[in-house]
Amino acid sequence: MDPNGWYFCLKHHDVEFGPGCRSAERMGPYPDRETAAHALELARQRTEAADEADRRWSEGN
Repeated sequence: MDPNGWYFCLKHHDVEFGPGCRSAERMGPYPDRETAAHALELARQRTEAADEADRRWSEGN
């Protein structure tokens, strides 16, 4: 983990820069504060895309 990157803390629901909460409680690193602030939305979008890819694969398309 980049100790100087931007992170989203799952415990505090806030953006952190650099050292902060435990790694298990953070998402990131992200390139900037704005991206880290949208970490949960990005994760939701990526999960939906992966679920769709799995669905297409299981259907043979």
